[in-house]
Amino acid sequence: MRFSFAAFVAVASLGGALASNVLELTPDNFDDVIGHGKPALVEFFAPWCGHCKNLAPVYEELADSFAHAKNRVVIAKVDADGVGKPLGQKFGVTGFPTLKWFDANGVDEKYEGGRDMDALANFITSKSGVKSNIKPPPPPAFQVLDVSTFNDVALNPEKDVLVTFTAPWCGHCKNLKPVYEEVAKDFATESNCVVANIDADAAQNKGLASEYGVQSFPTIKFFPKGGKEPVEYDGARSEAAFVEFLNNHCGTQRAVGGGLTDLAGRLPEFDTLASQFYAATGAARDAIYKDATTLAESVGPAAKHYVRVMEKVVNNSEAYVEKETKRLASILSKRTLAPTKLDEIKIKANILGAFAPLKEKVDEVLGRDSADL
Repeated sequence: MRFSFAAFVAVASLGGALASNVLELTPDNFDDVIGHGKPALVEFFAPWCGHCKNLAPVYEELADSFAHAKNRVVIAKVDADGVGKPLGQKFGVTGFPTLKWFDANGVDEKYEGGRDMDALANFITSKSGVKSNIKPPPPPAFQVLDVSTFNDVALNPEKDVLVTFTAPWCGHCKNLKPVYEEVAKDFATESNCVVANIDADAAQNKGLASEYGVQSFPTIKFFPKGGKEPVEYDGARSEAAFVEFLNNHCGTQRAVGGGLTDLAGRLPEFDTLASQFYAATGAARDAIYKDATTLAESVGPAAKHYVRVMEKVVNNSEAYVEKETKRLASILSKRTLAPTKLDEIKIKANILGAFAPLKEKVDEVLGRDSADL
């Protein structure tokens, strides 16, 4: 049994090697492949090299993505510390991994770009005109700007805009990207509080980077509405820190992870009236209701739900606040509605929390709901 299992492993390993779409080049076959009409990306590696080991699965995936175009472009590798050492010496390889692009005539140039899948695939496409079969990732939640769109967005007098100035090769920028994506999702329904990004290292955008004093990556700036001077963001690069910063500067009430905070939609003057209303009885309660109705006419739609709750209670529905709170909490917990609709319901639920003496009970229900969100 031991022999059979070992044989199985050996065959499986051989099969995996044979299945690779990365062509292995040696001094014996190099000149038969390179310089005969097909361009090639060649990795010069060493088996012991840690960076080469990290690149290996990406390089295999890269070759797989161009496997449909083997007659037009080659993805290859050379063990430049083993059998292919003479090739490494011939092409001036002094470190591992070294990636070189050979054009159709065999003229080489060193690849200086990123070692991620997108950077490598885009490079090959730009050089050969051959497209990979990689499915494009979904568009980011944040707006992507360039020199032609920057002023229209970042300098829009009616919008507050947070902009990250990044570079594709920057490690800190790569670490920031998933956090920034979540922040953009948190503010997706806030049309006047925009989360955006610009590749400040792209040739066409370098003038903008210079104009705004970008000397390192990422640089993060907040552009307030009204044409005010941009503000440097120097806070923590966490979702919570960005959300707090934007809430303070945009006048929003977004919550980490999506949705609204428990203060969204609340109006201090109406909170006071709501508390007084629920503590009052009879004529006193009716008087407060009338005062709130009159005040709401000058405040506008933001006060509408306060008056609606009072109206329900006045019309012989003392249990309305508690029942409605539970109903709205149930809807919010399921999160099956569109984000804008969930925001509307969350505001209504928050306003119910202003009506004492049920305030503690209401806040308890909403607190559990916010934790779930």
